[in-house]
Amino acid sequence: MKKYKNYIISVGILILGIIIGNITSSGDKQEALHKEGEHDYVQNLVTKLWTCSMHPQIKMEKPGNCLICGMELIPLDESKDFGEAITSNEIVLSEEAIQLANIQSSKVVRSNAKKEIRLLGAIKPDERRLYSQVSHIPGRIERLYINFTGEKVSRGQKIIQLYSPELISAQKELFEAMKSKDIYPQLFKASKNKLKLWKLTDKQIDAIIRSGKVQEQIDILSDYSGYVMKRNVELGDYVMEGMKLFDIANIDKVWVMFDVYEADILWIHKGDMVNFTVQAVPGKEFKEKVTYIDPFVTQKTRVAKVRVEVNNKNHKLLPEMFVNGIIKANMKNAKDALIIPKSAVLWTGKRAVVYVKVPHDKTISFVYREVILGSDLGEFYIVEKGLKDGEEVATNGVFRIDASAQLLGQKSMMNPEGGKVSTDGHAGMDMGSDDEKDKETKKGDEEDMRGMIMIDKTKIDLKFKKQLGKVVDSYIILKDALTQDNAVKSQSQTVQLKKVISEVDMLLLLGDAHNFWMKALKNINKNIEAIQVNTNIENQRKAFGLLGKNLSDVVDMLGIVVPENKTVYLEFCPMANDNKGGFWLSYDKEIVNPFFGASMLQCGEVKKTF
Repeated sequence: MKKYKNYIISVGILILGIIIGNITSSGDKQEALHKEGEHDYVQNLVTKLWTCSMHPQIKMEKPGNCLICGMELIPLDESKDFGEAITSNEIVLSEEAIQLANIQSSKVVRSNAKKEIRLLGAIKPDERRLYSQVSHIPGRIERLYINFTGEKVSRGQKIIQLYSPELISAQKELFEAMKSKDIYPQLFKASKNKLKLWKLTDKQIDAIIRSGKVQEQIDILSDYSGYVMKRNVELGDYVMEGMKLFDIANIDKVWVMFDVYEADILWIHKGDMVNFTVQAVPGKEFKEKVTYIDPFVTQKTRVAKVRVEVNNKNHKLLPEMFVNGIIKANMKNAKDALIIPKSAVLWTGKRAVVYVKVPHDKTISFVYREVILGSDLGEFYIVEKGLKDGEEVATNGVFRIDASAQLLGQKSMMNPEGGKVSTDGHAGMDMGSDDEKDKETKKGDEEDMRGMIMIDKTKIDLKFKKQLGKVVDSYIILKDALTQDNAVKSQSQTVQLKKVISEVDMLLLLGDAHNFWMKALKNINKNIEAIQVNTNIENQRKAFGLLGKNLSDVVDMLGIVVPENKTVYLEFCPMANDNKGGFWLSYDKEIVNPFFGASMLQCGEVKKTF
């Protein structure tokens, strides 16, 4: 009996242990489930962010379009971890964004301050070789041997023939002295010297003595060689002793006088070599040293003169010829200077701003930096303060980086203190809500963005221009339907126009061109949709006016190649849109107005040809 009792107690204990174990296990599971649910709840409280695949610095709390390029935002993959410390003031860019914006950078280096200074100048006569030919004898001019400006004269050449009563008297004195020269030789010598003082040559005096007769007219000879710059006398004039007859310039050696702006004067030193060419002597390059630098700056032109002397025995270089020169100058007191390319600098008032690349292994980012600049080296600046040797700065696409900084509320060219900006708009872009689409369309479409950016249309991909040409070709069919007052046809043509636009490859564009197209594309699509949803032709024409303005701006900025290389005309009607005016594109030079159709078919004018 006792044996059964022990057995029953053992079984009871076992059952009790199982029950207690189940109760404990169930509690742990419930606690785990509770913690897991709490974790999911917390995760659901975290706001999901949206970003742009091309501009990852853009982060928004709801889906929409990129504030920079207008592309549709995608969910942010927050699980991506670069394993690097990114500071709050860095502007992080993806590799795709770097390529699209064509962002390039270069290292800050030390170098001797060198500058290529381009100069403009002109050839001038050597001032030390300018002469005034005067009359040494008073008398009347009986003959002019030199009678026009520019005539070449040589030393000893006859220039005028003179009648002089004083010279006649001097000759008579000479003949009287000759009679008693054996008794009074000094008197004879004094009579000859009197003629020599009047610049008569020994040859002329000997000829007078041999003739034994008084010569009433005598030839006056030139004292200098050169070209006559000015003739100051006429035939028959009576001249006094010392009176100027001719201005003569000897151009065997000439000066080249260059204009140097005051900012470049300190770069140029006496002895520097100047390479220069003369437009009138093509194919020949001259090389001479700087011989003189003017110590004064002209008040009106703010330039100083730099002189170069050139031998000109063949007289090919004539006064007032234009000259182009280059000096490769060195700043003697700026050796081993820190220099950066000009393209790296953004100017705003007195501040100079650069974006410095942050050295990361897996990410590409830039930070805002203000610098103090020194001398202008042509394509480079000397950096006095703000950068260190070896740092890397953005040299191309700097405006794109600055725009990103503005959107993120960080320090930027226009916002040096930083601070968040409104995400409802940027740089003239209207980012209104869906309830304000009509207002946004009108404001965005009428805005002229061409003054904001500089695009070289010659570098736009030819494929893009051809694709844009197909868009214009489809647009003109839409225009023709409105010209014919056919609202049904214009509405149906929008389907084809949207299809052609969707085939335009935006990846063919880089940098400013890409951003300009993306902004314009957004407005163009809205204009087309406004036509597509309206059966009223007047409403269609209002949207068509905005479409014409936006599309013509794109054509003007990016260029176009239309099928069969047709000429495209930009035409304008001042009475369209309630007398506000309206633009449209056409293949026809003759005006056919889409805003009024048959009621006013020929109202308008051609504004431009593409």
